[in-house]
Amino acid sequence: MKFRAKIVDLACLNHFTRVSNMIARLAKTCTLRISPEKLNFVLSDKLASGGVSMWCELEQENIFSEFQMEGVSAENNEIYLELTSENLSRALKTAQNARALKIKLTNKHFPCLTVSVELLSSSSSSRIVTHDIPIKVVPRRLWKDLQEPSVPDSDVSIYLPALKTMKSVVEKMRNISNQLIIEANLNGELNLKIETELVCVTTHFKDLGNPVLPSESVSQNRHPEDMAQVHIDIRKLLQFLAGQQVAPTKAVCNIVSNRTVHFDLLLEDISLQYFIPALS
Repeated sequence: MKFRAKIVDLACLNHFTRVSNMIARLAKTCTLRISPEKLNFVLSDKLASGGVSMWCELEQENIFSEFQMEGVSAENNEIYLELTSENLSRALKTAQNARALKIKLTNKHFPCLTVSVELLSSSSSSRIVTHDIPIKVVPRRLWKDLQEPSVPDSDVSIYLPALKTMKSVVEKMRNISNQLIIEANLNGELNLKIETELVCVTTHFKDLGNPVLPSESVSQNRHPEDMAQVHIDIRKLLQFLAGQQVAPTKAVCNIVSNRTVHFDLLLEDISLQYFIPALS
C-alpha cells in the first residue's frame, strides 16, 4: 500500500482544513477511505444499537495538486485507515498560510499518516513542521461495514432553515429535554418539538420548500399536510449542528417515520450524509 498527496493552493488547503475540523466535531474516531478518485471520511456505528453514521465524500482532484495511491491489490485498489479525527484536525491547524502541505502513509515503528507542512519564515526561507498521526490499517474483511450507507426511501424530504438558527433553537430545547421530535410535511413545514410531563414546546418553520421527488417515490401518494415524524436523542442532533463550520450550499432533512432521520449536505464540492436513528 502506498499513499502520498500534496496541496499547494491556499484556498484548497483552507477548505480541507475546514472539512477536517468539521469531522473532528462530528466523530472522535473515523475511517479515512482512500481510492484513486475520492477521499471519504466514514463513521459507521450501528444504527440498530443507537449509533450515528456519517459518510463524507470529496473528489481528490478538487483538493490536491498531486495524488498517488496504490491499494491493497489491483482488484481492491483502496486503503482504509482508522484514525483519531482530532489528530488530523490539530495537524492541519498549523498549515494556515502554508506554502504547501504533504500527506503520506508511512511506517515509523507503527503505521502513521505523516503530515508535513512547509511554512515560510521571516527570512523568506522555509521550514518544515511534521506531524506523525498514528493510524490503524483496516483489514479487507472489515471493509463491508464501511461502505456508503444505503439510503431508505424517505416519507418526507425538506430543505432545512439556516443551520445557525436551528442550532440556537435546539440548544435552548436541550435545557428542557434530551428527546426531540422532528416532524415535517410536503408543504414546506418543519417542526421541532419537545414534550415532557410539565411542558410542550414547539418551534415552527414554514415555507422551507421540498426537493423535487422522483416519480417512483413513496412520498408521491402522501397528502402534502401529513406530518412524518421521528423521535431522536437531541444531543446527537446538536453534535451534528455544532460540527458545521461552513454554511452549506444545500441542506436537506429526510425523515423515515419512526425509524431514522438523515441529513444531506452539500458544502461547496463536498457531500455529507449524517444518519441519526429513532429512539426505541
